[in-house]
Amino acid sequence: MSVRHPSAIGRPAAPLRLYGRRIVLRPLVPGDFDQWSEVRRRNHGWLTRWEPRRHPAHPDPTTDRSAFTARCTARDRDRAADQAYPFGIFVEQQLAGEVNLNNVVRGALQSATIGYWIDEARAGHRYVAEAVAVVARFSFEQLHLHRLEICIVPRNANSRRVMEVLRIRCEGLAERFLEIDGVWEDHLRYAITAEEYEQRRDELAARWW
Repeated sequence: MSVRHPSAIGRPAAPLRLYGRRIVLRPLVPGDFDQWSEVRRRNHGWLTRWEPRRHPAHPDPTTDRSAFTARCTARDRDRAADQAYPFGIFVEQQLAGEVNLNNVVRGALQSATIGYWIDEARAGHRYVAEAVAVVARFSFEQLHLHRLEICIVPRNANSRRVMEVLRIRCEGLAERFLEIDGVWEDHLRYAITAEEYEQRRDELAARWW
């Protein structure tokens, strides 16, 4: 795998679709509101304890269709600006969760962060591990990033298990790193670089795509 100079990097053409062995990743669109709302409402307690708290003055995209549409539009802008690449995770054409490539930084850093969530009813099948592996392939082979980071609250055993399955190394603890559900939480910082990905590409390909 070669790494191109940042000035030579071109943004992927839309519509963007990424494929694993069992999943399809694509940007969410306004027409996904009913599925997304149903999954998010059903998983409220399962998910919100691991997420930043929504400001009470802001409309809730889970219940407000126009707020969800605005969310899709904002994410389209982020993608067009090469700032973030958010994806819905689809299993058998049904929305199962999201995996998001956030905080894309170019220049000397060439890095981004990955965040994810899964429907509790789909948990335990390693769909998130597959999604992270597919996003890593996209990040290193198409976006030509150099480093990906995943930050996890230490007590979130399910998210940490994804890192264990993928054998992504932990670099240490960042204290009071992010606001989660109203509390400044410590996070374990996991990372993989382009060099590590290149060494492991065949192994990842054989398992995940």
